[in-house]
Amino acid sequence: MSGLVTRRTVLAGGAAGLLAAPWVARAQANTLRIGMQSILSGPIALLGTSSRNSLLIEQDRINAAGGFLGRPIEFVFRDSKGQPQEAARITRELVNSTGCELLIDAEASSGSFAVQEVVRDLGTIACIHTNSETSSLTADPKIRAPTAFRVARQGVHDAVAGSIYLADYASAKKLNKWATCSPDYAYGRDTTAQYLQFFKQFKPDVEVITDAWPKLGQPDFTEVITKLIQAKPQALFTLLYAGDLSAFVNQGNVYALFSQMMVATPNVDYPVLAAIKNLPPGIQSATRYLETFPDTPANKEWGQAYLKRWNERPTNWSWQNSVAMHFYEEAIRKTNSLDAKALAAALAGMKINSPFGADGTITMRDDHTTVGYAIGWGQTTPKEPFIIDVKPADWGKIIELETEWKKQQKYI
Repeated sequence: MSGLVTRRTVLAGGAAGLLAAPWVARAQANTLRIGMQSILSGPIALLGTSSRNSLLIEQDRINAAGGFLGRPIEFVFRDSKGQPQEAARITRELVNSTGCELLIDAEASSGSFAVQEVVRDLGTIACIHTNSETSSLTADPKIRAPTAFRVARQGVHDAVAGSIYLADYASAKKLNKWATCSPDYAYGRDTTAQYLQFFKQFKPDVEVITDAWPKLGQPDFTEVITKLIQAKPQALFTLLYAGDLSAFVNQGNVYALFSQMMVATPNVDYPVLAAIKNLPPGIQSATRYLETFPDTPANKEWGQAYLKRWNERPTNWSWQNSVAMHFYEEAIRKTNSLDAKALAAALAGMKINSPFGADGTITMRDDHTTVGYAIGWGQTTPKEPFIIDVKPADWGKIIELETEWKKQQKYI
C-alpha cells in the first residue's frame, strides 16, 4: 500500500488556534478541539495554507452560531512537511496528547494513506480526508476505514470527466501523439493511469510517446522540459499542481514549450494562475474552483468572502475543507454526539445542500466518498474568468464508468 507507515509513532506537541471573541473562560475550558495536519511549508504549501484558511472561516461561522453541541470549536494545525511518517505521528499526537475530538486530514495522498492507518488503529475518532484524490483510499474496501470519509475530488471521477472532454478535443484537433508529466507518487501514478485507461477507451488511436515523473516539490524542471520537447508530442497531459505546476509553466515559457504542444491539466487553481508570470492561453483545464462555475450567487458569495478575508482567491482544497465541516455539522446535529461510530453511521449516505454541488447538493456515498460536486472542463485565458467555455461533466457517465473500473479492480 503506497505511503503507509508503522502504527506506533507518537510524540507530544502543543496546541494552536483561535477562539471566537464572545466565549468566556468557562467556555474556553470546554473548547472542542479539531486537529488538522497538512503540508504547510515548501513548494506544495498552498495545499495546506488554503485548507487552513477555509477552516478558520468555518471556525468563525460555527462559533458565531453556538459551536458544536454548545461548545466553541478550535482548530489545532500541524505541518507534516509532506512526510507520511510525520503525518502519522502528528495525527496520533493530535488525538492522544492534544485532546482533539475530531480530525480533518488535509494531506496529499501520500500522507493520507498514513493517516488512514492511524485512524483505523485508534478506532475511536472520526476523520474526514479533504485533499487526497487517489481513488483507492476510499474505493478499495481493504483500505477504507470505518470512521474515515473523503470530501475531495476523486481521481477516477476526474479521469472519466477529463477523458471524455479530451477525447472529443483531441479528435477535433487530430492530436494523437501525447506525453505525460505527473508527480512521482500515488496520486500522480494512479490517476495518470486512470486517465490513460479511459482516454484510450474513448480515443483508441491515442499514443503516449514519452512520460516524465518529477518528484513532488522538485524546484527545477529543465531536464523534464527538455525531454518533452525532444520527444515532439502533439499534446501533453500533466497532473502537476500548486507550486509545482506554476514553476513548470514559468520554466516552460522560457523554452517556448507551450507553442510546441497543446497542454491539458485538471489542476489549475486561482493562486496557481496568479503565480504564473505569463499564462499561456488555450491550456485545456478542469475547473477546480471558479466563482463562475457553478454560476450561482451562493458560489460567488463564498468566493468573494474568502478573497475579502485572506486577500487571495480560494483553491479546490478550500471548498473541500469547507464542505467537510458542513458534513460534520450536519452529522453532529443529527446524532447529538461526537461518537465516531455514530457520526460514521450518519455520514454514510448523507446529502447536503452546497454551493459547490453540480445541482446544489453533494452526497457522501456509502463507500465514504463524495459525488455530485461541480466538475467541468474548458480552456485558459489570461484574464478573468481565467477558464472559459466550460463544459459540465455528466455525473451519470462518471458513475457508470467508475462502477466498471471498480469491478475491474475487484473493489466490488
